[in-house]
Amino acid sequence: MVQPAEMAKGKSKQAERILPISDRLGGAGRYAGRGVTIAFLDAGFYAHPDLMTPRTRVREYFDVLSGDRGVERLTTPNPSAWHGMMTSVVCAGNGSLSEGRYKGLASEAEVVLVKVGSLSRIRHDDIALGMEWVLANMVRHNIRVLNISCGGDYEATYLKDHLSRMAEACVRAGIVLVCAAGNAGHEPTHPVVPPASAPAVITVGGVNDEGNPRLGRVSPYHSSYGPTIDGLQKPEVIAPAIWLAAPLLPGTPTSEEAKLLHELDEAEDGELQGILARRAGTMRVLDEARGREPYLVRQIVAAQLHDQKVIDGHYKHVDGTSFAAPIVSSIVATMLEANPRLLPHEVKRILIETAVRLPHVPVERQGWGVVQPKAAVERAER
Repeated sequence: MVQPAEMAKGKSKQAERILPISDRLGGAGRYAGRGVTIAFLDAGFYAHPDLMTPRTRVREYFDVLSGDRGVERLTTPNPSAWHGMMTSVVCAGNGSLSEGRYKGLASEAEVVLVKVGSLSRIRHDDIALGMEWVLANMVRHNIRVLNISCGGDYEATYLKDHLSRMAEACVRAGIVLVCAAGNAGHEPTHPVVPPASAPAVITVGGVNDEGNPRLGRVSPYHSSYGPTIDGLQKPEVIAPAIWLAAPLLPGTPTSEEAKLLHELDEAEDGELQGILARRAGTMRVLDEARGREPYLVRQIVAAQLHDQKVIDGHYKHVDGTSFAAPIVSSIVATMLEANPRLLPHEVKRILIETAVRLPHVPVERQGWGVVQPKAAVERAER
């Protein structure tokens, strides 16, 4: 596992551009999800340092398909691990590899990680199996929030669909269920599929603030939206869904390439060729830069940083409602820390009532608008 001592020395140009989510939405004051457990259903996970240091906040890992369990199984990276690692860290990471810069709003929450698929496929019915496991273990782990950044295979009415009925059962049991709307807003039917289409869940769409709302260039993200097959309007709220800092999967070629690019980006001109010689074989495009003038090396590095969305040696920027949903889950965790007595329908109502609509975006694309963490927590306290 990567240790915090390996953190990059400086802050890259990309890091300067992409602000932490607390700066983009406003933080939740003194709250960070303490005493709240958030469960995640996803294709796979990795025990990232942002969740494991200085103390382990992963309460349990369980694979509903194989029955494997135990956090020790999350120490070896595999191709299916990256998505769930990113969603859980965006929500609850403490930014240990970024000196705290890229921490989630629920940076002190506990997490439970439930694998329901693989890189190639997450099946409709397997998501339901994961929800059944969460229901069976909610008391043992004090699970108050469930984040689902994946969707079923097809549209279905919540009156008959098993996955949708499981979603409703989770909410009735007292779990706040947050689901990604999906990224099909550019399609003619822009479908919202279960469990995001279930009435009781909080369905999250996306907004593009270009990484910094102070730029004043805010537009809708291409997230899915209703009406659903049952005529329900979804999403209820939106959150940033692009230019989001998320961790690279340690120990992978992509991670090693990012470290090399960041090292070159931070180096002095006289250091470039030494780094390229020392790290020969890491990236073929950079091997071709050996012996070239510094300005040419920097052009190649800049192009690769842009194309691979690298922020620094440990983080890249990502997009999708898969990452907007855990931002809302993190806000929910801070609300429940502020007021543990809140019920799921009260949490949903507060998020809706405190959201701010974008005046130039159609209502059906944004629901009640952009979530406001500070206002939601203040309302929760009252």
